[in-house]
Formats: sequence, structure tokens, C-alpha cells
Amino acid sequence: MLQPLGMMLVLTIVFSQLFHHVEGYAAYLLSGLIAWNFFAQTTTAAIYQSVWGGALIRKIYVPQTVFSVSTVGTGLVNLTLSLVPMFLIMVITHRPITLAVLFLPYSVLLLTVFSLGFGLLLSTIAVKFADIAEIYRILLQAWLYLTPIMYPSDILPPLARKLLFLNPMYYMILLFRVPIYDGVMPSMPLIAAGTAIAVLTLVVGWIYFSHRADKMAYNV
Repeated sequence: MLQPLGMMLVLTIVFSQLFHHVEGYAAYLLSGLIAWNFFAQTTTAAIYQSVWGGALIRKIYVPQTVFSVSTVGTGLVNLTLSLVPMFLIMVITHRPITLAVLFLPYSVLLLTVFSLGFGLLLSTIAVKFADIAEIYRILLQAWLYLTPIMYPSDILPPLARKLLFLNPMYYMILLFRVPIYDGVMPSMPLIAAGTAIAVLTLVVGWIYFSHRADKMAYNV
């Protein structure tokens, strides 16, 4: 709970005056940051877990997907704990908590499916190209700032707003943020798009991982 709360306090102090027109900015920020942290932590951990697990696979039989799945499991625990300070912040800032939060389990499910699929893709590539871990950290930082988490999307010029639809995390963040911060159910087109992206990413990631699974232990 301390990590997202501490990060939220720092970013709120830095950006609250800049985005003072965003009502309840702390809740806006945290509702996006929690989802992003889950994705970033699980996909980054999946890279290191798979590389580390290669040595173990050579000694004993371990299902190779267990390393990526375990990172998602750990991330889910952290995400659940992070919800406590988020709802506390909402109460303090007088943001209403509506029945729309009942949609959150599905939002978390899609975020989990997407993160697992993306983590499988990354971990498969990382076994062959070890430098991908450091490259991904840089790309992840850029991806964070290209996703409207700390700022509202309406400040972007029209072309940039259109390009957001090419960012898969834009959908995942919205699906998580809308029922919390806006207090309404996400629209059906948003749900459909988010579901399609998450499932497709998992299918592609799983197929690619399975295709390379037999060679992964010997590439480490």
C-alpha cells in the first residue's frame, strides 16, 4: 500500500497545480497509476523470472509458464492491497464510490490477461536477447508518459488523441479508471475493444511462448 500511496503523493504535489481543473486529481491519478503499476511490475518481473527459471528447468521439470503466471499472481496481491489507499483517498477527496465499482473484477481480469500475454512475449524474447530487459525499462518509461495517466487526454491535440487508440494500455487504464473515478460503467465499445486486445495478446503470447518453450532452457 505504501508504494502507490507514496508515488501518488509525489505526483499529486508535482502535477496538481498543473492540472487543477481535474476535479479530485489525486483519485484520478491513483486510479490510473495502480493499473499501470500492475502491468509494469508483472511484465518486468516476467522477463527476469523466465531468464532465472531457465537454469531450474534444466535440472527439474517445471512448467515454463509458471514463472510468468507467478508474477501475475504477485501483482494481483499488490493491486488488491493498493485498492485500500485508493478508496481512502476517494473518501478524503469526496469522490463518490458508486455501484460501478462492481465492474472492477472484469477490469482486473482483462488487465491480468493482457499483462500475462505481453509478459509471455517479452520473456520469450528476453531468453534469447538478454538486453531486452534494460531496453524494456526505457520503453516502459516512455510508454507511461504516452498514456494519459498523470494528465487528462483532453489536453492533447486532436491528432495525438486519435493516436491514443493505437495504445493498448489506453483501453486497460480506461476500463480500470472509469468505474472508479467517473463512477459509471464503461461503454460497450470500450469493453469490447479492451476484451479483444487482452484476449488477442494472450493468445499470441501463449502461442509464441509455447513454440519457443523447448529451446528456452538451453538459451539461458
